[in-house]
This record gives sequence, structure tokens and C-alpha cells, in this order.
Amino acid sequence: MNKNVWLLFASNACAFSVAPVTVFLSGIIGSSITPIKSLSTLPMSLSIVGTALFIIAASKIMSITGRKKGFILSSITTSIFALLAAYAVMKQNFILYSFSCFSLGFGMAFAHQYRFAAAESVNKKQAPKAISLLLFAGILSALLGPNLANFGKNIISESLYVGSYLCLSLLTLSSIIFLIFYKENKFIDKKKISRGRTILALISQPRFLQALVSSSFAYAVMSFLMTATPISMHIQDKMSLNSTSFVIQFHIISMFLPALITGNLIKKYGHSKIMYTGVLFFFITILLSFQNQTFINYLLALVFLGLGWNFLFISGTSLLVLNYKEEERFKAQGFNDFIVFSVQATASLTAGVVLSYTSWKTMNMLCIPILIVIIFTILRADRSYKKI
Repeated sequence: MNKNVWLLFASNACAFSVAPVTVFLSGIIGSSITPIKSLSTLPMSLSIVGTALFIIAASKIMSITGRKKGFILSSITTSIFALLAAYAVMKQNFILYSFSCFSLGFGMAFAHQYRFAAAESVNKKQAPKAISLLLFAGILSALLGPNLANFGKNIISESLYVGSYLCLSLLTLSSIIFLIFYKENKFIDKKKISRGRTILALISQPRFLQALVSSSFAYAVMSFLMTATPISMHIQDKMSLNSTSFVIQFHIISMFLPALITGNLIKKYGHSKIMYTGVLFFFITILLSFQNQTFINYLLALVFLGLGWNFLFISGTSLLVLNYKEEERFKAQGFNDFIVFSVQATASLTAGVVLSYTSWKTMNMLCIPILIVIIFTILRADRSYKKI
């Protein structure tokens, strides 16, 4: 990987830390500052909604300013919203805190664009490896963000967790240090961008649709089951909070750690075979739900859930970059991510409700039609093209 990719890797490790910090703190803070306990997870949900809503704007801004200026703008803006969150926590203002979490979704929308910037920094054959490396930065973010937030929670002794968001503000701003040395590719003329194909023309391509369906439905299944896991384990099956936390941590590791090799596997075996493997991992997760719900059962299920997401999302993203023209990249990337994270937001928001009316086993079974759609889309694309 060239210098640009490593600079994006370091910058993204800082910028993406917003997500694990929000997961780590928003529920705790929400439950402590709202009198309506059922709304304690609202800030977390709003951060996902914000990400989905700001995706198109992020892509549009970058089509005008370029990657470098767009990422720097995002770092500054995210840092300001982290300060707003700190102020909201200090004032114990739940509405303002919820708004700040929603606004932090703006930074997350830009953070998800790093993988495309990495793919554009190398030749197309190296794109899967570059994307894999950027997703591996998620592990560093998961370690760096929550640990720094935990370290800084008592900085303001009168207000717990205010210091956490002050630290987050500095961390997201520090991504600019690496962006200063980043050199983006030649900028595309606006007239060329306007001559690109329509969204309808893009999704009419079987390979483009394969990439879109694989990425978005991978997020749907993963978010749907991951969001429900703590409730199913801790609330319904009465397992300890430590056990539940351990399972979620291993799930996150299984999501990002395989990124070290996923790019090489795609290069060796092709996108479709890796996607089929991802679907197989999801089916193993579903089959495990038919067994007695023990700690080991949940652990294995969530590990395979993470592996399935990794294989489908990385292969889907790397396949996407092969199926649009240079002048169409912002339009194609923006539309892809809007669908992906809108689906994720919907899955995450509905998971708790569905679990409350059904069961862990039923939730897993509801994912089967989604996997069938993924398989059908891959088969259709493979029949349309002998070779990418």
C-alpha cells in the first residue's frame, strides 16, 4: 500500500472513533439524563439516522471540494459537535444531547467515505486490499475511542463524561494531522460529473446491483441481530452483563480483524465466491439459534455474524468500484452508502421491537429471505458475466 493509503488509515482511525464512543456512552448517558427510560437508546439510534441522512451530502460536498478538503471540513465539524455533546452532558439536557448525537452522524457519513478514497489511491486490482486495510482501522478506533473516553470521563469532576467528549473532540480533530500530507488524485471536472449515467442506469448493471445488495443486506442482517443480542442475552436469558459485553467485543473483532486477509482472498477467489462464503457464515449464525441459548452458543453465533458481514461488505464495496466510471464515482458511492446505512438504521431501530414480540430464534429465521435475495442477486450477475 502506498503512503496515501496509510495516511487515510491513520486519519480514519481517529475519525471513525465517533462510532464506538457513541455505542459506549450514549445509552449510559441517555438513561442518566432522561426521566423516560424507554428513550435512553434514542441518542444512539439518532446517530445512525444522522449517518444515513448525511451520506448524500457528504458525497456531494466531496464532489465539489475534493476528498482532502471534505475530510478536513468533517474533522472540524465533528470536533465542534463533540463539544456540543460535552456541553449537553454538563447541562444534563437530553434533547440537546440527542441532537448532538444526531449531528455526529455528519462526521460518520464522511468517515465511511475513507474506504472509497483508499480504493482511488491504488490501481483497481489493489482496491480490495486497500478497502480491507481501511476497515481494519475500525479495530483501532474501537480500542482508541472508548479507552480515551473512559480515561477522560473524570476530567471535569463535577460532570461525569463531559471530559470524554472533550477527548473525542481532540481525537477527531487530530485526524487533520495526517490529512495534511495526503495527496488526492486529479480532480474530476464538474462537466464530466454531470455527464455520468443516472442512478437507474447504474443499478441496471447486474454487477453494480450485486455489490449494492451484498453490502446493504449484510449490514441489515448484522445490525438486526447485533442490536438484539444484548437484550436477548442479558434481559431475556438472564446472562451477566460481563458475558454479554464479551460476546459483543468478540463480534466486533470478528467484523474487522479478518480485513487483514479478506482483500487477498477476494483477489485469489473472486468477489462472488467470497460473497457466497459470507452468506454461509450467516446461515451458520441462524442454525445456531435453533440450539439451546448458552453463552458459547451466542459467542459462536456472533463471531460468524461478524465474519459474514466482513466478507459481504468488503467484497461488495470492492466490486462497486469496478462498476462505475471515474466521473460517476461520487454519485455511485453516495447512492450506495445512502442505501446501505438507511437499511442499517431501519434494521437497528426495528430490532428491539421485533424481539419484544417474537424470540431470538424467530429473529434469525426472519433473516433467511434476505440471504436468499443475496444469493439470487449473485447468481443473476454471474450468469450475466463470465468474468469481471
